[in-house]
Amino acid sequence: MKNNKISILGCGWLGLPLAKSLVDNGYEIKGSTTTQDKCQKLVEDGVTPYLIKLNERFVEGEIKDFLKESELLIINIPPGLRNNPKKNHVSEIKQLIHHVENSTIKYILYISSTSVFKDEVEFPLITQITLPNATSNSTKQLIDIENLLKTSTKFESTILRFSGLIGKDRHPGKILSGRKNILNGKAPINLIHRDDCISIISKLIKKQLWGATFNASNPYRHTREDYYTNYCKEHHLVLPEFDQENVSKGKIIDSTKLAQLIKHKYKTSL
Repeated sequence: MKNNKISILGCGWLGLPLAKSLVDNGYEIKGSTTTQDKCQKLVEDGVTPYLIKLNERFVEGEIKDFLKESELLIINIPPGLRNNPKKNHVSEIKQLIHHVENSTIKYILYISSTSVFKDEVEFPLITQITLPNATSNSTKQLIDIENLLKTSTKFESTILRFSGLIGKDRHPGKILSGRKNILNGKAPINLIHRDDCISIISKLIKKQLWGATFNASNPYRHTREDYYTNYCKEHHLVLPEFDQENVSKGKIIDSTKLAQLIKHKYKTSL
C-alpha cells in the first residue's frame, strides 16, 4: 500500500474497535454505518463516517467518496440472512464490486466465516487449503462471494474466515445458559476473541498478505458441553443441558499456518 487510507464497510461490534485500533496506529480510516446515530461515535473515535447501505439493485449512500483515495477496503458486514432468509446477499456484493472496480481500491480484505465448512460426525480437520463444502443458503452465499472477490482482475482479495466471535460483552455461553437438549455437545469448540481478530487483521495489513485465504480460530481444544458448562459455572449462570442421544457433528479449525506466518500468539484466553 502506497498510502495509509483504509475504508471499512461495516463498523459494528468488530468493525468499530478495529477502526479505532487502526486510527491509533496511524491509519486514516473511513468507516460505514447504516444508522445516523452511529456517525457521532465514529467521529469520536477518529473515523470519518459514511452512511452506506447495500441492496440487491444499487448501493445507497456516498459510496464513491467512501472509496475515494483508499487502497484497501475491509468488508465486514453480516449477510443478514437470519432475519431475511430470502435476501440475495451475493447481488448486494456484486453492486459493491461494481463501484470498487471503478475506484482507487487495489486490495480487499473480506471477513468471512468458518461456517463455510460442514459439521460432520468425524470432526474433520480444517486447514487453509480445505475447500468450503457447506450447503445452507447463508453459507453457499458466503462461498459465492468469496469466489467473486477472488476472481476479479481489478483488485486483489484476501479472505479471512473467523470462527465464532466472542468478547467481554458477547459470549454464546450466556445464550446457552439454561437451555435444554442442546445438540452437538461432544463436538469441539471453534471460537476466537475479538481482540485476536483485530490483531490478526492489523498484522495481515502490515505484512501486505493479499491474494490469500486464511482461517482463524483459537487453538484451545475442548468439547462444547465441557466448555459451556464450565463457563456457566464460573459465571454463576444456570447450567445448559446437552442432548446425549444424537451423534454430535462438528469440525476442528486449524489456523496454525496463519499464526506462524504473521507470528501471532493468541493472547486472549477463552
